[in-house]
Amino acid sequence: MSGDTTPPNGTPDTAPNSALSDEDREAITTTGTEARRNSFGPGGAPGMPAEKSSNFGPTLKRLGEILGTERPRLWLILFLTIGSVGLIVVGPRLLGQATDIIVEGVRERIAKTGDGIDFGALHSKLWFIAGLYTISWALSYGQSFMLAGVVQRSMYRLRESVETKINKLPISYIDRQARGDLLSRVTNDIDNLAQSLQQTVSSIITSLLTLIGVTVMMFIISPLLAAIALVTVPLSLVLIKQIGGRAGPRFIEQWKHTGAVNAQAEEVFTGHAIVKSFGRHREADARFRDDNDRLYEASYAAQFMSSLIQPAMTLMGNIQYVIIAVVGGLRISAGAISIGDMQAMIQYARQFSEPLTRMASMATTFQSGIASLERVLELLDADEQTAEQEATVDEPAVVGRMVFDSVDFSYVPGASLIRDLNLIVEPGQTIAIVGPTGAGKTTLVNLIMRFYELDAGTISLDGRNIASYPRRELRSKIGMVLQDTWLFGGTIRENLAYGNPDATEEQILEAARITYVDRFVRALPSGYDTVINDEGDNISVGEKQLITIARAFLANPSILILDEATSSVDTRTEVLIQEAMNALRAQRTSFVIAHRLSTIRGADVILVLEDGNIVEQGSHSELLKSGGAYARLHGAQFAGELT
Repeated sequence: MSGDTTPPNGTPDTAPNSALSDEDREAITTTGTEARRNSFGPGGAPGMPAEKSSNFGPTLKRLGEILGTERPRLWLILFLTIGSVGLIVVGPRLLGQATDIIVEGVRERIAKTGDGIDFGALHSKLWFIAGLYTISWALSYGQSFMLAGVVQRSMYRLRESVETKINKLPISYIDRQARGDLLSRVTNDIDNLAQSLQQTVSSIITSLLTLIGVTVMMFIISPLLAAIALVTVPLSLVLIKQIGGRAGPRFIEQWKHTGAVNAQAEEVFTGHAIVKSFGRHREADARFRDDNDRLYEASYAAQFMSSLIQPAMTLMGNIQYVIIAVVGGLRISAGAISIGDMQAMIQYARQFSEPLTRMASMATTFQSGIASLERVLELLDADEQTAEQEATVDEPAVVGRMVFDSVDFSYVPGASLIRDLNLIVEPGQTIAIVGPTGAGKTTLVNLIMRFYELDAGTISLDGRNIASYPRRELRSKIGMVLQDTWLFGGTIRENLAYGNPDATEEQILEAARITYVDRFVRALPSGYDTVINDEGDNISVGEKQLITIARAFLANPSILILDEATSSVDTRTEVLIQEAMNALRAQRTSFVIAHRLSTIRGADVILVLEDGNIVEQGSHSELLKSGGAYARLHGAQFAGELT
């Protein structure tokens, strides 16, 4: 199934499953700027400045829920990290003790009060340190390996959640989203979140534990030098907060503008032939450059602000290092601290500033991931379609009597499109729906399919309100062929069987013969095994439409909806298709939307819609005799030929 591909704001959108036609969208655009603003979802129109995020805390909590199922592994990762960091932190103190062995030996050698350096003790100490570092590396390796699994499994589940959510979203939500931006949320944003978690979680935990461990060891060696080292911490935190606070909103802008650029590229690439044929490539290029410039500015600002953290923390680390070196030298000369302990303090001073720098740097990367997660959560938190009903037990066969009772509907609140529509359709009747653009023709069949819910009134099928049907059950009774074709990348046989996966080869061939698909497929080198590419441009538009009609034939529905189903075929083929559709419509309730009135002469009832109301109904001859709206439409097409 397919439909018109222009979103409510009038900007082309290439979503293949869009249920809106041109007239529906025209009705929506009359609501003005509010509809245009809403059509781009929470992010606003492409190129609009993003507001500063105020959802960091709640989003972080949601991230915890996403990772919640991995809690046992996360605890194990924490224990491995503690072990690895603990061994690394102890290393400088042990190296300092090894240095003291050397210094003490040299002093004894100079004073001739001993045998000099105790190489046995020195070698034992160094081998012990080497063993600790090896064990620390092994623990770190295990932590990294497990973290990769935790992150990727969590992202796997998040993608599943997004896929499930998309299938639960109403078509109205999909229609209001630029497809490129929607794709960016479920691909780029999730990938960015995965990458940022992989880079930052381990680094931040390791840095925090290292900071704690180094601080403890520094106070054990020299409380005075430790206190001096901590003097620079408040200033470092202020710098981190200031820089990180400026970088966060810019990362949000970056990913929102990324979605806008993707939407623009998707739109123009899909409609490339149209853009070229109307000579609008310069305007398309200008629009792309404008969106790309905004993305560049947001990305440049985000990356520049985040890059300031590294030199700022390096400066603070150097200041700290100089102070400790000067004060430590004085302490050594006073005999208050050994050379080995001073060596350890200098190493710890470096280790102390390094995790601060790393955490600050990772904080901006983490913010980028959180910004992406916010966009994904906006999708996951979108209102779903109304709850499904319980499946019907011992479902009776569909007769096909439909009753429209006081139906009201609007795409946008306050802009009513269909008002107080009443209609009774008897089983087996063919109902043709005609009217000017924007009258609500396609909207009417969208309501039958429950693509949208009614504002008021009811539509019943065989005496049962269609709102009480599970959507899958209702739609399984209806075959729909829209004016815009949709085929997926696969063979012609697979595309035909899409309407009935359980169809036999004989049934597929029979449907193809009835709809004249077999005639052109036999001429293809690979026949029914011919692969239709993703764009479907290796067969003609008319051939694609024949395949979609055959697909509906194969589904063998009880109710048939045809929305300009022969608009893309030649006149001769249209005659053949009309004959086939007449056979298909036999003993089926059918709704036919048509602009070419010659295709609906044989309809049992013709409905003429204007502004969402039925202004006339009757047979072809009756409506011509009445001289009303239908006669005017007919006269406009056939230049006064009213008989």
